[in-house]
Amino acid sequence: MPTRPVILFGHHFASIAGLGPILGPAIAVIWGWLPAVLWILFGSIFIGCIHDISAIFISLRNRGRSIGDVTRSIAGPRAHILFLVLIFFTLSLCMGTFVRVIATLFSDAFHPESVIPVAALIVLAVVVGVLVYKKGVNLAAATIVSLLLMFVSIWFGIAHPVTGVGQSSWVYLLITYAFIASVLPVWLLLQPRDYLNSYQLVIGMALMYIGLFIFRPTISAPVINHVSTGLPPLFPFLFITIACGAISGFHSLVSTGTTSKQLTRETDAVPIGFGGMLAEGLLAMIVVLACTSGVSETQWFDHYSSWEAAQGLAAKMEAFVSGAGVFVSKTGIPLEIAKSFIVVMAVGFAMTTLDSGTRLLRYNLEELGEGLNIGVLRNRYIAALVAVSGIGYFSLMTIGGKPAGLALWALFGTTNQVLASLGLLIVSLFLYRLRKPIIYTIIPMVGMMLMTGTAMILKLRESLLNGQWPLFIIGSLILILVVWLVIESLLAFKKTMREA
Repeated sequence: MPTRPVILFGHHFASIAGLGPILGPAIAVIWGWLPAVLWILFGSIFIGCIHDISAIFISLRNRGRSIGDVTRSIAGPRAHILFLVLIFFTLSLCMGTFVRVIATLFSDAFHPESVIPVAALIVLAVVVGVLVYKKGVNLAAATIVSLLLMFVSIWFGIAHPVTGVGQSSWVYLLITYAFIASVLPVWLLLQPRDYLNSYQLVIGMALMYIGLFIFRPTISAPVINHVSTGLPPLFPFLFITIACGAISGFHSLVSTGTTSKQLTRETDAVPIGFGGMLAEGLLAMIVVLACTSGVSETQWFDHYSSWEAAQGLAAKMEAFVSGAGVFVSKTGIPLEIAKSFIVVMAVGFAMTTLDSGTRLLRYNLEELGEGLNIGVLRNRYIAALVAVSGIGYFSLMTIGGKPAGLALWALFGTTNQVLASLGLLIVSLFLYRLRKPIIYTIIPMVGMMLMTGTAMILKLRESLLNGQWPLFIIGSLILILVVWLVIESLLAFKKTMREA
């Protein structure tokens, strides 16, 4: 589906952004503002951007195939199947948790005023898709009118919050929406929705940064935090926690699963792939600033008094919403409207990630069906049904009285970063076969592998000591898959070196 660069940038940016660069940095500032700022700054530029553009590159040079499928050609069929299984678990867990988070934010206790604006954006996206692609309507005119209606819907949502719907009902509605979105043509919903939503985020980021420079607040968080209780070691958990704000394995799935298939020309990959990650780094940075200087010192220590307190959904979102709302209000927008806009922006991005993630999960299952010769999985509707079943499990099932997705969320950060390091490993192997320099991908890969391996072992030890058997069993299986996949990749490296 060859696409105009401005539309594709919006789709790509909205898909990779999601809640990750908001929730991760909003927790990570508990170690102090300096470690978070340094990792986002240097990690996003020298590792995250390299990872994303490299993933798009190898997909483009392999007829737009996904990174899992490319792995088959580079590292062999066993590595291909292992990668697909790991991707299935990661996406199911991530999307299932996002569904639960969105359902919680829609609930009466949090932000029911965000329901109407989010629903309105879905309707507007479908209308724009039909008008632009089927009726030949001017894109600029459709964009301007849609953005105006989008902001009207925010005002209307504040006046008419949707209340009285339980979290479980929201979960079922969201899963149904995810199934429909994953099988619709990309031009009808996914692409225009992400495109419009990217304007919402860019406008929101611009207002936050403008408000920051007008406000010029004092940072209320410590440079390095030694006061809060129960903190895990800064290394490696700071890097795992920030995740998408600096580098994310999920990005390689988006880059090779949907983005590479929509590029009109290869050179568009630079502003979209590299530029999209830079923009996400900017988002993560403003989240850090909002959580450390948009609130008072007392509020900051209330939010981050302990590791347990910082992990709660209220602490994650409300610290960001409060700080970012203050920044936006300095531009002249009333504080309550500013906070509602920030919430709608955050939930909107969680929804776009749910759209893209479910579609990617469907693609993944179709590839798995082909690799294992399971014909039924090659059907898009069956694959989509299995995909939303996996998402539904992590949304609805409970472990120790907590939703499974939230109980296993600690594994997502490590698994997501493992995917990033494996992506860099596959890219390094591909470049090595082309006799191209690999130092720019192999050094970040080794660093990421050390961080994620250490985090996984520490988490497994903690879950074993605490008797958290579901965490220990699933974490052990992931670790076995990762080690096996690394061995397969190293064997492919060795074979390539012999052939050279």
